Order: sequence, then structure tokens, then C-alpha cells
Amino acid sequence: MKKGLLITLIIVAVILIIVIWGVGKYNAMQRAKIDVQNQFAQVQAAYQRRYDLIPNLVETVKGAANFEKSTLTAVVEARAKMGGTLQLPKEAVNDPQAFANLQQANEGLSSALQRLMVVVERYPELKANQNYLSLQEQLEGTENRINQERRIYNDTAAKFNKLISVFPNNIIAGMFNFKPVEMFKAAAGAEQAPQVDFGV
Repeated sequence: MKKGLLITLIIVAVILIIVIWGVGKYNAMQRAKIDVQNQFAQVQAAYQRRYDLIPNLVETVKGAANFEKSTLTAVVEARAKMGGTLQLPKEAVNDPQAFANLQQANEGLSSALQRLMVVVERYPELKANQNYLSLQEQLEGTENRINQERRIYNDTAAKFNKLISVFPNNIIAGMFNFKPVEMFKAAAGAEQAPQVDFGV
């Protein structure tokens, strides 16, 4: 009788240890997933800030005599494409297509802004315009913030992906449908993150 009770207690203790271990692993994965989603929101906030600066920049530049309309049109169109990706839900980190669309729209907007800054070099009155200079400075700071937030996101995402991939964590991850998250990649052909050259 005592032997049977002892075996039962050992079995219950082993099951309890496994359950506690599983709950701990699940909670660690859930916290890491929330960290990824929160950092994704920080990237989106930085994108939103740049998005909000562009209308004022376009209006300021539009005031310059004979400014190339095609350059402004490209910026406005790229901004519109970016606008459709700014309110992606946090689950987009697990959606390769939505994530790729966000990255493509961001690259398009960055490229259009770079072309705008190059064209501005031909307009001394713009380079002396205080409003333009202020917007330019804010935009440069925002570009730096975007790069920083994306870097932090990638670090956070890499930690999460590693956490759910290693054994025995991958068993718990599979049971509760934790999936690897997408990461930002450098633009095709680029060896480093694009930077805006304001040439002030």
C-alpha cells in the first residue's frame, strides 16, 4: 500500500514539474512575442512621423519657382502607397506578404525622398528657406529613428525566433502555434540601410 502511494506521488510530482516547466516556457514565449509586437509598433510610429512630415515638406518645396513637378508627384504617390501599410495589425509580423508590402512601400518612399533632396540642391532659395531647413532636419532625425527602431525590432525578432526554434521549446511553440516572425532586410542590392543626404 505504501509502495503504491509512493509511486503515485512520484508520478504526480513528475507531472507537476512538467506542467510548471511548460507554463514557464509558454509564458517566456508569450512575453517575447509581445516584445516583438511592441517593437513593431515603434517602427510603425517612426514611419507615421515621417509620413506626417511629408505634406509640409511638399508644400514648402512646391513654392519654389519651376520646381520639377514629376519629383513632387513621385513623393506624393510613394507617400500614398506607404499610407496603406501604416495601420497594419500586430499580427503582420507573422504575415510575409504584408511585411514585404510594408518594406517595399517604405523603400519606395525613402527613394522618392532621396531624389527630392538631390533636386533641391539646384534651388538655392529653398536651401536658404528656414521652414525647409527645419523640415529637413526633422526628416533626417526621423530617418535615423526609423533605422534605429528597425534595428531594435530585428534584434527582438531574432531572439524570439531563436527562442521558439530550439529544442525542447519548439515542442511548446508547436503546441501553441507560435510561429517565426518576419524581419526587416536591406533593400535589394544595398549593403547598408539607405541614408538621406541633405547636403545643406
